Formats: sequence, C-alpha cells, structure tokens
Amino acid sequence: MGEFSTDTKPEATCNFAKRLMSSQNFTELFREGMALIEETASYLAGPGRSQSKALGPAASLAYATESMRLTTRLMQLASWLLLQRAVNGGEILQSEAQNEKNKIRIDKSSKEIGSPAWQDLPEKLRFLISESFRLQKRIKHVDSMLKQELLRETAANTPNPVADQLSQITAAFK
Repeated sequence: MGEFSTDTKPEATCNFAKRLMSSQNFTELFREGMALIEETASYLAGPGRSQSKALGPAASLAYATESMRLTTRLMQLASWLLLQRAVNGGEILQSEAQNEKNKIRIDKSSKEIGSPAWQDLPEKLRFLISESFRLQKRIKHVDSMLKQELLRETAANTPNPVADQLSQITAAFK
C-alpha cells in the first residue's frame, strides 16, 4: 500500500480567498461597492432630500434613521474594500490589513425592513438599502474566508512543541 500524505503546509494548499481577492472578481466587487456608494450619495443629496420632505412624521423619522444606517454601513464596506485593495497592491500585508479590518464593523446588521414605516419610504432608498445588505453579505463571506486562511497560515507557521519532541524521540531511536 502506498503512503498517504497529509501535507498541509501553506505552500501546499490553495489559498482560494487570496486568489479570489487578487483576481478580476475583486476588481468587480470593488467597482460595484464604490458605484453603490456614489449612487447612494447622489440620491441622498438630490432626489432623496426632496422626497424625504414629503414624508409624514413616522416615515420621515424612518428615512432619517435608515439613511444614516445606510451611510454608515457603506462607509464600513468602503473601508474594507480599500484595505483589501491596499493588500492586493502590495502596500500592506494581509495580516496588517486584518488588524485594521478588525476595527471595521462589517458584521453589524441593523435591518428595519419589518418596521411599519418601511413601505412608506421612497422606493429608491429601499432599493439602496437592500443592495447595501447584499454587498455586505458578499464582503462578510469573503472576509470570513480570508480570516480562516490567515489563521491556517499562522497555525502552520507556529512551531509545534509536541511534534518537535516526537521528531527528537524518533531520531534518537534510529
């Protein structure tokens, strides 16, 4: 019977998330994220402002709350995208970026879609909120994969005292 290798050294594994982040897929994710930010800013500063003035008190409060949440969410997502672009460009290491990413709150979800005033909000605002949650979900997924790979690399590069002792014992009896 042949030997079965369980080589899990970092150089023997395929870092799918890292490859994904350095591919055209990341470029498209980045463009999509920045386009959503630009579209949201344009809407909130223009048509959204006049539409919000026509709302009743409950819907007006919901508009103010949701537009603030939307803006905050998009700024967090933009920070994540810009950090990852810096990693891809070789400006910083993935481990350095991860330390900064830990300060970014992409995991926070504050949906108010079930609130009574949700249907009274302008359709465009509801669309932008939904798109921001879709982008957030995609980024959270990729970020989770990157964190897992970073943990695997760290574990693989960390000395294992038990394995070292076993190697020494094996070497002593050869």
